[in-house]
Amino acid sequence: MTQMFVSDRSRQTVAQEAARIMVDHGISDFQVAKRKAAERLGLGRDGALPSNQEVEAALIEHQRLYHEGDHDASILSRRKTALSLMLELEHFEPRLVGPLLAGTAADDSPANLHLFADSAEDIAWFLSDKGIQYRPFERRLKLRRNQSSGFPAYRFDWLQLPIEATVFSYDGLRQAPLSPVDGKPMRRASIKKLRKLIAPADAA
Repeated sequence: MTQMFVSDRSRQTVAQEAARIMVDHGISDFQVAKRKAAERLGLGRDGALPSNQEVEAALIEHQRLYHEGDHDASILSRRKTALSLMLELEHFEPRLVGPLLAGTAADDSPANLHLFADSAEDIAWFLSDKGIQYRPFERRLKLRRNQSSGFPAYRFDWLQLPIEATVFSYDGLRQAPLSPVDGKPMRRASIKKLRKLIAPADAA
């Protein structure tokens, strides 16, 4: 029983330190943050590492304790900016995903969008037509637990908000990739859902 208590406490301590590292150093990779936290706490690679869900819970608690007012205002502002872009991209069925949707995004972390088109070039043409400079890259995502696939994606800025937009075929609307946090299908917010999420904060 004592060993179980120590193990649980170690996991909690690592989760809290990983959350602090993610906030202070802008790290978004849970595994990297956990390894750094374990090393700082002298647990090494063999220490009891928390799950991604435990780190996310610690991250939310850390932001609530130390950055609540400023963090909430930043999230609201960034969600509104993301919504303005989604309205421009309405033809591509945009969905907001990731830390900005979860409310855990740092001030300098990108907003992540899923877009749906017949071809990734459709997105490139749209951005070029708007005079938006972009950088293509490949996003690796899992549609099944043991299989990752590459998807075309673009990095660009919209009203000073960094954006990472991943492009799927229209079939991708029916199957969200698996979340790196809990391994379940990613939570996605359409324009309608994001408006509902923003509305209570605006009314406060």
